[in-house]
Order: sequence, then structure tokens, then C-alpha cells
Amino acid sequence: MSKIVVIGSCNTDMVIKSDRLPIPGETVIGNTFMMNPGGKGANQAVAVARMGGNVTFISKTGNDLFGRQSVELYNRENIRTEYVFSDPDHPSGVALVAVDANGENSILVAPGANSALSVKDIEKARTAIETADLLLMQLEIPIETVEYAAEIASRRGVKVILNPAPAQFLSNALLQHVYIITPNRTEAEILSGIKVTNWESAQAAADCISEKGVDVVVITLGSQGALIKDGKQYHQVGAEKVQAVDTTAAGDTFCSTLCVGLAEGMSIVEAVKLACKASAITVTRMGAQTSIPYRREVLGVNN
Repeated sequence: MSKIVVIGSCNTDMVIKSDRLPIPGETVIGNTFMMNPGGKGANQAVAVARMGGNVTFISKTGNDLFGRQSVELYNRENIRTEYVFSDPDHPSGVALVAVDANGENSILVAPGANSALSVKDIEKARTAIETADLLLMQLEIPIETVEYAAEIASRRGVKVILNPAPAQFLSNALLQHVYIITPNRTEAEILSGIKVTNWESAQAAADCISEKGVDVVVITLGSQGALIKDGKQYHQVGAEKVQAVDTTAAGDTFCSTLCVGLAEGMSIVEAVKLACKASAITVTRMGAQTSIPYRREVLGVNN
């Protein structure tokens, strides 16, 4: 079985569901409160495992209750956790999540130990990275850590998949080590300087991003689906029609399912189609990891 390594954040999400999101200076009385495991890295590791992938997670938690609970959960999901480091100086990461009636969210993160995941930690896990088939990362950890991991992976022929979230500027030096990048509309605009409003502008943004050295660009467009630029070829993959309840972890589910599909030998188009189906299920449920489906659900199998 192909080996997938995920490097990224681990958080505990505190979620409030309300009719609408507050504007600055406003207090909105919400409805349901939940406390769930989250963090983009952890979400993606869990999603890889639930899609049937062989996954090792590299992360950092605080030496506290949240951190210990997180590692216990990952072990139950059959995720390899020997490189989930415990930091004695920082608390585990926490995210405050507000979700409105349309399923849109607003998230505020206190990164805690995530901000201390260092190049030295990556060195400790170097063998796992260099012997992987795919490396999946996001941007809730220090950018120098992402850059270092991408470089050592690509030099050994490991395909690097980068989910560029939260949105920020990325150097060409990093992008040249990336095999697939999966920005959403906003992230694609930041990376390309092109406002993405339709398929044509998404294609132009993908052109700009690929010129920086990325082999495959997959721009996710929410309810419109995804645009793929693979070399000189473009593909449009439609989204599943569902009623969104909470979009938290939809992008994480998408990226992880894409990785598992590629690890199983699917074409990029086949893998993106599977990823669209998985993320569509995610948005119909509340929470981060609680919303991530299992492979049998995505395939419509009930046993």
C-alpha cells in the first residue's frame, strides 16, 4: 500500500452555530455549541485514514489534555503517530469557529504548539518523509517548516501536494517543489493576482500559478466544482448537489481524498471526482473531523 505522510496542525475546535456571522463589534446569540477535534493537518490525516490510505501524521501538540486526547483519537483512526511531538512550552492549538445558517464559517485560530513545529522536528521524521509516496501539507504551521519538508521530499522524488490554506503569499522556491497545489477561489487569487469569478478566470489563474513551477493546479470552486490544469490540459469537474450545513473541513476532505485516489493509481480527473463526492458529504454535517466520511459512504456502500 502506498505511503502518505501528512504534515500540519492539530487543534481543538470550539464551534457555535448561529443564524448569521457577527460583524466587527457585534454580539450574536448563537444556537448549538460543540467542541470537536480539528486542525487542517489533523483533519487531512483523519480523512486519508477514512478513505483507506496508509498515513503517518507529523504534528505538534501541547503537553495537555487536548493534546493527549488528540493523539488517542488519531491512534483509533489507524494513523501512525510516532512523529506527533509533545511541546512542554506551548499549549495545544485551539480554533473558535462560527457557522451560519448557510453553512459558511468564520474561524479564529490560536496556533499554540503548531507554531513550534520546526525544521528540527522535520529532521527527526526525515526517513518517514523520504520513503513516502505522497506528502500532503497546509499552512497552519511555520512556512519555513513547510519549505524544508517540501524540499527534502521532492529531492527524493516524493510528490508534494500543498493545500495553500490559510491563504498567504508563497515563494517560487517553495512552489517549484510542489507537484499539485489545491487552492480555493480566494487562495488562487492571492497566488495569481487574478480575481476568480468563473471558469475562464479560474483557468487564467491556474496558468499563472503553474508558470511558477507547479505541475498540476486544482482550483476548488465550492458548489461549482473544481478546475484542473494538468500540463497543457484543462478539465472541469462538477460538484455534487447537496444542501450545505457546515463547510468546515470540506477542503481538507477534498485534498486527502485526492491523495488517496492518486496513491491508488487513479488519474487526476478520477481522483478529483472522488474528492468532490467526499467533500460534498462533509458539508452536509456539522464539525471538522466529525463530518469527514468513510470510504464506504463515498462509494455508497452500506457494509
